Amino acid sequence: MKYTKDHEWLRVEGDLVVVGITEHAATQLGDVVFVELPEVETMVAEGDEVCVIESVKAASDILAPIDGEIVAVNEALVDNPALVNEDPTGAAWFFKLRLDDMSVLDDFMDEDEYAELIG
Repeated sequence: MKYTKDHEWLRVEGDLVVVGITEHAATQLGDVVFVELPEVETMVAEGDEVCVIESVKAASDILAPIDGEIVAVNEALVDNPALVNEDPTGAAWFFKLRLDDMSVLDDFMDEDEYAELIG
């Protein structure tokens, strides 16, 4: 798994990259009560707002960590936003991206570097 400074995780599954938020981010948000997902087949560029998460504490955006095409979204989060708190690095993935160049993932933090970031 790779990590961003925005507390997102990226996991490679075949030729796709699965994106979610870290346990640290889920804890900081508090109880998630609403998730708005992007449309499948949307082309995104790094830094684009892709998802909206609302918790009892705040509303937050998930930004695209890399350029790509959204090929799947996790509809389970719409029906059960609490999944973000229950299993942030597993069942609560947000979307899957198809990339042109998987080598861009080399620029992200590994688990040890991320642990150092959140210290």
